[in-house]
Amino acid sequence: MTQPPDTQTPFFEFLLRHADDLLILGQRLSEWCGHAPILEEDIALSNIALDFVGQAESLLALAGEIENAGRSEDDLAYFRDEVEFRNLELVEQPNGDFATTMVRQFFFDAYAYPFYKLMAQSQHVTLSGIAAKALKEATYHLRHSRNWVLRMGDGTAESKHRAQTAVDQLWTFTGELFFQNHVDQALVEANLIPDWSSVREEWTEIVTSTLEEATLRTPENTFMAQGARLGRHSEHLGHLLAEMQILARSHPGATW
Repeated sequence: MTQPPDTQTPFFEFLLRHADDLLILGQRLSEWCGHAPILEEDIALSNIALDFVGQAESLLALAGEIENAGRSEDDLAYFRDEVEFRNLELVEQPNGDFATTMVRQFFFDAYAYPFYKLMAQSQHVTLSGIAAKALKEATYHLRHSRNWVLRMGDGTAESKHRAQTAVDQLWTFTGELFFQNHVDQALVEANLIPDWSSVREEWTEIVTSTLEEATLRTPENTFMAQGARLGRHSEHLGHLLAEMQILARSHPGATW
């Protein structure tokens, strides 16, 4: 009799990847609190950061249950080292100017929206529930960042220059959005998640049409950074984690 595949470890890895994306990008966006160019955007970016942290918390809690090693969502967030994180290199990039932040956000949102649409169809009830809730937030996030790309690209000469520079600099990190390996394959074969290879097609359509409408060029370079999904990160992640984790590591077990 054929034994069912052991999906526990792949499922844990899969959840970490997507939870870490949200946690790290949420931390990055929180750095704008009190520093955004206008008050309305200060509030918007803070709220989006909170959305991401909330989504990350749900996925990390589920990951802790799947791992069954006694680690909570807080343990996974604050007591893992840099090489244990599985987030995209895109989300750990520094905020830069406002154009860089919004282009980075748009590239991620254009991926998260179709990804959550598919994950809402997961056979795993908890995951599908998390994805369905996150999809409502992702719909707003995409609309928000897309509108800013359009405004900057088709705005002043200065805003267009800054937006194009951001697109050119961040493009090399977009290929990793669609990284898949045996982890995803095992979960698809076990019917835990749907095949999400179509996400690349929808992302490309959203991004290409938006850049065209914003009168921005789609970069032609084909080199794509890889490795962050396997724990090989840029120098930026270590600095971010040092700031994010210092309180929990300085006072382990503290509650308030």
